Formats: sequence, structure tokens, C-alpha cells
Amino acid sequence: MQIPFSKEEFLNIFKSYNLSVWPLQIFFILCTLVLIYLAVSKKKNSNIIINSVLAFYWMWIGIVYHISFFAEINPAAYIFGVFFITQSVLFLIFGVLKKDLTFSFKKDLAGITGIIFFIYSLVVYPLLSELLGHSYPQSPTFGLPCPTVIFTFGMLLWADEKVNIYILIIPFLWSIIGMSAAVNLGIWQDTGLLIAGVLGSVIIILRNRRLKAQ
Repeated sequence: MQIPFSKEEFLNIFKSYNLSVWPLQIFFILCTLVLIYLAVSKKKNSNIIINSVLAFYWMWIGIVYHISFFAEINPAAYIFGVFFITQSVLFLIFGVLKKDLTFSFKKDLAGITGIIFFIYSLVVYPLLSELLGHSYPQSPTFGLPCPTVIFTFGMLLWADEKVNIYILIIPFLWSIIGMSAAVNLGIWQDTGLLIAGVLGSVIIILRNRRLKAQ
């Protein structure tokens, strides 16, 4: 897929974003660690908090990153922004209002894979960015699409019950779209996004079928 901007322009958008919102990146990481703790500990209202923060992340990316920054070099960012805002609304509907999306850690394939996705999004992804020459601030930090979507797949793998298919569609599509950065611009850490999207979706769909059969 041909992209309408250069690698330098793409990395400069990260730079502009990171310098503008600093130090919110640290706050996002701390919040994310709290989400993992809440999912493990099952505190009162933990599921509402988790879904609310996930909704906030997706809304933030849609409005602040895509529409306010990325649209400067890519008109399609307005469409991406709408998709991310829609995903935010889905977390609010299914997770906060209906309370159909609850989380906990289980020692099974989904649970272990979720941990791997958490580690990749929070630790491995930024390390690979540095090793591949995409040093801060010209790097995708947590709170930007790719690492945050990988984390989202990890959290969905920790869901207690069936995950509504509507919750999966946009993250899966973004795992495909985001892979274009790796192919066209050499942002090879984003290959983890494709793996998370495909592997995470397959595991979740298979688990849905198993739960339906019970």
C-alpha cells in the first residue's frame, strides 16, 4: 500500500506529539500498570475502571494523535480517528454500561499470551525503537496507536467471558493497517502489532466458540 508521506515526516509527527504532551507518556504507562494490577487483584469496580481507561486511550488516540497530529501529513487520519473514537464508544457500551466485559488473569494460553503482549507493548516495543534508530522523541510511545493496540489485545485475552465480535473488528483492522509502517517505512517493531492482531484474534475467537459450546 502506497503511503502519502515520507519516513522523516512520519517520525517528525511522533516528535511533535511527544514534545507537546510530555510527560503524559509516563502517566499512561503508570495507568496501564494499574490496569494490569486491577485485572489480577479483582478489586471493586476494577472492570469499570479498566474499560473506562481503555475507552480513554482509544478516544485520546483518535482525537489527539490522528486528528490533531497525523492528519497534517495523511488525510486518511481523519478516518482513522473516527475508527478509534468508535472503538472507545464500544468499550464504554460493552464494558461500562452493559458490564459485559470483565477481566482476570488465568494460567492458560490466553492469559500467558496476554502477559507477552503487555511486556511487548510496554518494554520490548520501546527498546526495539531505540535499537532500530527511532530514538525518543521520534518514536511511537505508549498512548500512540501501535503499542496501545497491542496492549488492548493483551487485555482482551484476559476477558472472563466471550468478547463481542464488534470489540475485535477495529483493533484487528488496525493491526493490518499499522503493518504498512513496518513494510514501507522500516518501523519493524510494528511487526509485533500484526502478530498481536492475528494471534490475539484467533485465540479470542476460539475461546468464544468454546464458551458458547459449554
